[in-house]
Amino acid sequence: MLSAHSKAHVDCVSRVVKNAARLPQAPVPAPILDSWRRSLEQHRLDPGSLQGPRILDQVLLKECRERAELFLRIASEEVGRLHGQVRDADYCVLLADAQGRTIDYRVDSAIRSDCRKAGLDLGTWWSEGEEGTCGVATVLASRMPLTVHKRDHFRAAFIGLTCSAAPVFDPQGELLGVLDVSAVQSPDDRRSQTLVRQLVAQSARQIENAFFMHSACGHWILRAHAAPGYVDSQPDYLFAWDADGRLLALNPAARRYLGQRFGEVPTHVAEVFDPDALHAAEDGSTCQLRGRGDSLALHVRLSVPQRPHRVALRSTPCASELDPRIAENLRLAVRVKDRNLPVLIQGETGAGKEVFARQVHEASARRGKPFVALNCAAIPESLIESELFGYAAGAFTGASSKGMRGLLQQADGGTLFLDEIGDMPLTLQTRLLRVLAEGEVAPLGAARRQAVDIQVICATHRDLKGMVADGSFREDLYFRIGGARFELPPLRERSDRLALINRVLEEEAESCGEPIGLSAAALECLLGYRWPGNVRQLRHALRYACAVCAGGVIQPDNLPAELRGGRLATGEDAAALADDPERQALLDALVRHRWKPGPAAESLGISRATLYRRVNQHGIEMPGKRRG
Repeated sequence: MLSAHSKAHVDCVSRVVKNAARLPQAPVPAPILDSWRRSLEQHRLDPGSLQGPRILDQVLLKECRERAELFLRIASEEVGRLHGQVRDADYCVLLADAQGRTIDYRVDSAIRSDCRKAGLDLGTWWSEGEEGTCGVATVLASRMPLTVHKRDHFRAAFIGLTCSAAPVFDPQGELLGVLDVSAVQSPDDRRSQTLVRQLVAQSARQIENAFFMHSACGHWILRAHAAPGYVDSQPDYLFAWDADGRLLALNPAARRYLGQRFGEVPTHVAEVFDPDALHAAEDGSTCQLRGRGDSLALHVRLSVPQRPHRVALRSTPCASELDPRIAENLRLAVRVKDRNLPVLIQGETGAGKEVFARQVHEASARRGKPFVALNCAAIPESLIESELFGYAAGAFTGASSKGMRGLLQQADGGTLFLDEIGDMPLTLQTRLLRVLAEGEVAPLGAARRQAVDIQVICATHRDLKGMVADGSFREDLYFRIGGARFELPPLRERSDRLALINRVLEEEAESCGEPIGLSAAALECLLGYRWPGNVRQLRHALRYACAVCAGGVIQPDNLPAELRGGRLATGEDAAALADDPERQALLDALVRHRWKPGPAAESLGISRATLYRRVNQHGIEMPGKRRG
């Protein structure tokens, strides 16, 4: 039996459709009314239905995502950026293909359950033939940005939702899909969604432009805007033509522009712009250009044909996807590094300190120069010196006859990343301090010092200030490397866990050579786990799951046992683990690798000797060994 709200909605839809011709003004916009009429008369749907949307099975969803692989990859960054703009207002973002099937989905963990209950989820199919009037379906039919707000929806199941959506077109004017921002709760006034609809339309244009630039990179491309400052970042018009001048691709605005001026789209660029004027623009600088017979001068930039390239997976997320603390740390770290200040990154083991250091390097003025990394805890102490400083020919027994350039020399002009600097022996700390102070390095056995130009980023999970107090770390080196200090939050505290899980899974799946998805139950396991080993443990867990899962979808049984069963220890051990993340990480690694020190040390990124030292420090008793 229908509720009073549902019955009122059914009566409203039926009455408006029946009497639309006699009403002085329809209570809903024309595209909504047209969709109501089709839903009722053509699709014969029930406006009182409370059933949720159709959800694709995993096999069909996988096929849909495979067919839209290029679209997904190009759109991914903008979808994440848009979600970053609207997430604090409790909106989720959906990307649907040209049939209305949700192939990408971004939602904050706090509202995931409510959105799922309302029908907003990955794999939902928003076709007008099945769901009636809704954001995605109505945009597919009207091919224009719009908002379907609450009771604009045809079916009673969706009258609580507000959905603002915009179409995404390919360079030939065909629909690629629909970008949609939806919320479960919102004000009743449709005008409250005006800004959201504008954001969605702007993001859809950005995706169109990115898809255009990728698809047309092997041809001549003209970007144009009425204002000079937007030619590169937000061009109004995009034109592409081949070596013979034949127009091959246009973005929607350029297509409308030519249609209005010529009545139809010309086939040759010389019909639109004077060839001599185009030739003058070939130097790649921004200039003004008038179309034939057009009094309005556009600001343009002409790009010569480039060799097509494959869209690669992003190893570095865009700022909108990052935890706000990490994004702000990254912004500040780049600024101080470019002012020649050394950077010190602190955080738990496996928290992504090297990834953060690489991001700083790639965003800095030295991004084209070498990035050289050394994990001071991962190699024997006896080898750190030769690795760092190198050695001359014949410096010691067993040395290469040609000598070896150390990492300090290899990083000349670029960035040297010293991970786990707290594990560096005191004797080497003295030598490193001298290099940083004087800018010169002396390889082992060499008679002359050599100048090096390096910027240093150091990282540690240790309390260096405490180590200075107990004499195990040099105070002068501590202040030399800590010109700017940044703390990385552990994975369990990061707000971008979902985006990080998706990104790591995508990377591990590509290394397997096939797309792999996550079941809802497996995702809940990943989101609910404490991650004592942080991002490194997450990557290893997903690598394992990708290797053992069948059918292309990871289920809870495919995850390592500790993720399915919660905490591994109980009683006193559990309390100790909760208080000491490093101890918990050691125990987890040892249990996961059946107490084999070699594999456990490798999974933590440390040497066997360092593993034993930390096991003793934390009072962990290895099986088969008794304390004296």
